[in-house]
Amino acid sequence: MKLFSSTDAGIFDRLRQSVSRTRQELSEKLERVLGTGRRVDPEALAALQGALLAADLGPRTTQELIGRLQDRALRTATIDAAGLRQLLREELLALLDSPPAPAFAGVPPQVIFVVGVNGTGKTTTVGKLAWRLQQEQRRVVLAAADTFRAAAIEQLEEWGRRTGAAVVRQRPGADPAAVLFEALQQAQRNGSDVVLVDTAGRLHTKHNLMAELEKMRRVAARLVAGAPHEVLLVLDATTGQNGLAQAREFTAHAGVTGIVLTKLDGTARGGIVVSIARELGLPVRFVGVGEQPDDLLPFDPRQFVASLLD
Repeated sequence: MKLFSSTDAGIFDRLRQSVSRTRQELSEKLERVLGTGRRVDPEALAALQGALLAADLGPRTTQELIGRLQDRALRTATIDAAGLRQLLREELLALLDSPPAPAFAGVPPQVIFVVGVNGTGKTTTVGKLAWRLQQEQRRVVLAAADTFRAAAIEQLEEWGRRTGAAVVRQRPGADPAAVLFEALQQAQRNGSDVVLVDTAGRLHTKHNLMAELEKMRRVAARLVAGAPHEVLLVLDATTGQNGLAQAREFTAHAGVTGIVLTKLDGTARGGIVVSIARELGLPVRFVGVGEQPDDLLPFDPRQFVASLLD
């Protein structure tokens, strides 16, 4: 069983619309840098570097990309603006290239942790994932394990009503691991396919948060072989490079396997997708492009690069 195997017929158009602000600003800068007939020279590459930084690819990723482009351009002394644009497309794809999410071949339920700080759209992402799974006729259990924030429990219950997914909750302040334990037991009794776990985005200290996630991982592994099978980190695209510090902390302690980048439609710095994928060494699994249940799109590197440059 592969998670979210279906694709949206209009996914390219929706992705293109979501990065329209980034594409417009990047295109204007690229036109000035790579105007018709201009040959590639150090001045052009420096201007291109500025354009990529403005799109929030980040200093490290931008420097690496410019270095690659410079090496390839020097090997082709007659390269022009159109040729450099094609090289840029190829190098962006190389940076974003990653294997697809592995198919789940174990005994259900498949257990997916969703982690991230509060305010990134974490609980909403859990609800949208549930909606996508329900469209594929999967039986879903939602574990309201973000017990530190009472509103998260109510929000998840609302998503349960909207999607028809079962919701397991306890009182605010309850042990998140206990909520997870109950959700896994219910899923096993009912033959559910997937358990989506909404985890806390904040506890009294950062250490407590990471220790709680470790405890939940141990509980999941005791009840379900190989669990958690996926740990998706939710990041807010509008925070740009500031979100990378959060991402590194979660990646170090929570066993993150993939990224969900929300609010991509709300920023002109969509290059953060490339920066995150490169600097964290993690695949971007989904991007959020709106508030509706179907506004969480499976991420396709080729469609993303085409959306930025075409």
